[in-house]
Amino acid sequence: MNEKEIQQKPVLKVDNYQQIDGRLAQSQPEKKLTLGLSADNQELLGTLLQKEGDGWQTLDSQPFSRILDMAIFLAQGNLYFQNAYRYDKFYNPENPQVDIIGLQGNRMTVEVATDNPTIDEDIVAFHDLLQKDGELLGQRLRTLKRLLEEAGY
Repeated sequence: MNEKEIQQKPVLKVDNYQQIDGRLAQSQPEKKLTLGLSADNQELLGTLLQKEGDGWQTLDSQPFSRILDMAIFLAQGNLYFQNAYRYDKFYNPENPQVDIIGLQGNRMTVEVATDNPTIDEDIVAFHDLLQKDGELLGQRLRTLKRLLEEAGY
């Protein structure tokens, strides 16, 4: 791969994102969303990936609908991790599905990225970093909530 090679350890994912991908839903190559960790476990990352040959590449500049989809995905992930402590591994290996969110007459199925070979370690590291960044992210989420309410949403 080139400089756009994936530099993220996925923890949560939405496979088949192309089914709800804005105006071009179901007319593009296979895509997925992921929430995960940077390679050095120092940052939480959200990534939009597109199938390229035998691998996946990250995509740059995004339409607003994709940015909003990532915000919805982030909010769902944050909500999930508020109660993930209930599971020994921070997820249920028997049922890794987190939630189904209806969008555009289809669905965004959020699930734990059990295809990540180091998911058991990465999900704990993700949770710890999410807790560490809680104030930073919380402020932004509250600001987004306020602005959406002021705009009538």
